[in-house]
Amino acid sequence: METAALDGSGGAPDSGAMDGNYDYIIIGSGSAGSALAYRLSEDGTTRVLVLEFGGSDAGPLIQMPAALSYPMNMKRYDWGYLAEPEPALGGRSLVCPRDNPLHDAFVASAEAAGYAATPDYNGYRQEGFGPADMTVWKGRRWSAANAYLKPAMKRGNVRLVTGAMVDRIIFEGTRAAGVWFLRGGQRHEVRANAEVVLSAGAINSPAILQRSGIGPGAGLQSAGVETLAAREGVGGNLQDHLEVYFQIACLQPITLYKHLGLLSKARIGAEWLFFKSGLGASNQFETLGFIRSAEGISYPDIQYHFLPVAISYDGRAPAAGHGFQLHVGPMRSKSRGHVHIRDGGAATAPEIRFNYMSHPDDWAEFRRCIRLSREIIAQAPMDPYRGAEIQPGNDATSDEAIDAFIRDHAESAYHPCGTVRMGRPDDPLAVVDPQCRVIGVDGLRVADSSIFPRITNGNLNAPSIMTGEKAADHILGRTPLARANDTPFFHPEWQTKQR
Repeated sequence: METAALDGSGGAPDSGAMDGNYDYIIIGSGSAGSALAYRLSEDGTTRVLVLEFGGSDAGPLIQMPAALSYPMNMKRYDWGYLAEPEPALGGRSLVCPRDNPLHDAFVASAEAAGYAATPDYNGYRQEGFGPADMTVWKGRRWSAANAYLKPAMKRGNVRLVTGAMVDRIIFEGTRAAGVWFLRGGQRHEVRANAEVVLSAGAINSPAILQRSGIGPGAGLQSAGVETLAAREGVGGNLQDHLEVYFQIACLQPITLYKHLGLLSKARIGAEWLFFKSGLGASNQFETLGFIRSAEGISYPDIQYHFLPVAISYDGRAPAAGHGFQLHVGPMRSKSRGHVHIRDGGAATAPEIRFNYMSHPDDWAEFRRCIRLSREIIAQAPMDPYRGAEIQPGNDATSDEAIDAFIRDHAESAYHPCGTVRMGRPDDPLAVVDPQCRVIGVDGLRVADSSIFPRITNGNLNAPSIMTGEKAADHILGRTPLARANDTPFFHPEWQTKQR
């Protein structure tokens, strides 16, 4: 999810005349776009315009870490895109939104099963189980908007326009010269003296490129868009992390289930509002794990999130009682999808087809996820807490039964990427070069998760922020940081041992 809907820093965004000239126009104020806005405006004089379709980020539903599921299920904060039905998932269409003893017991069980504990999976050793990193500071969700964009707006040379639906990029010849966008029923034109940077995410970045005439020639023609630069890779290579919720009943009343009532939620909300402390100050995903699913795999290809309640992202508990769950799924699916515009209109949702589980290897990997999860939960440290398996259920042991569970219950981890992938300029499927420049045109770059050639082996927020940092260095002509000499951990016996 790469949107940051906000109303400025110290005041609302400028609602006067929208037309004008800027040095840089950034489309999207998400993880990468906010970082870009901060870096490109550091000199205090460069004029930067940020166009964001979202609205305000004020209020606890956005700023409270524990409230993460609410904006994901509200039209006010969500593009409302629905991916195409997935044949491998029984025709389901997945939405595409735009402090507890169980944590210690889970890590101890993983160690009892032969896995290692790791104090920092973003450091030397990813493989193992340990405390989760969060973008939370002083009890508040520390989004890229809070950390980058709002401080940048205080300089006076960054202008944020919310409610701006970008129609297309304006070209003079093959050079990006500005942007057409819609706001409040009016069409506006803004001009960029230096560059336009597209940071609208893995769904909207390729759609905007296609509406602007950059993309597969045949696809553009069928959508009624004139081709400016034929790049077959635009909108292809769509990837995501898919996961299931492996849920267990808890024998002790220590889970978050007791806090799902209105009175408890009100108490948690009040504590967070007044003190920025308590359960509201955490997203509750406080333990993560990365393991290799089999011998012969050199990197940890399975990720775990541990949650001390059995519940789904939409806030519905599957069982009327205490439970806990593992969010588990493979890191690098071989399935690929696409994003294609249906016509040239900005208001028309694109066709989003992930093609989840379309590669046979995905099924074998997911079965291993379930079986390895059962082995971890079966260890002695979980004995005081482990009740019956809620889902997939103790009787789901065969390949066929596990596959049926995956088909019916697999969910997106909300990590779409890859649709404007980076590569060599002579690669016919590459869209941007190593400096984030769109191949075939001038004055246009893309900086967001869409440029990843392959999905990251972990969550996407931090890599997306660093993509904004990288693009800013290239735009400003700064020498990139020297290559690190660090050697990450690889299991010395990965070729012959699974753990």
